[in-house]
Amino acid sequence: MATNEILALLIAERDRLNAAIAALQSGSVAIIRRGRPPKKEAAAVPEEPARKKRTPAQRKAQANRMKAYWAAKKKAS
Repeated sequence: MATNEILALLIAERDRLNAAIAALQSGSVAIIRRGRPPKKEAAAVPEEPARKKRTPAQRKAQANRMKAYWAAKKKAS
């Protein structure tokens, strides 16, 4: 690599660093925060619809299906 190429790369790097320092000093760059976002940002995200609750009849039907499933499994072994 020629000396001129190395010098050009170093100058470009210096310019990038100076721009980054200037941006940080002016406060125009938002600081990335970790953790839970503030409530005002969380409100912008649409909520997922709530799951429908099962009725007692649906729960009983599912319980009966599972009982039959495990009885068949126990009988097979």
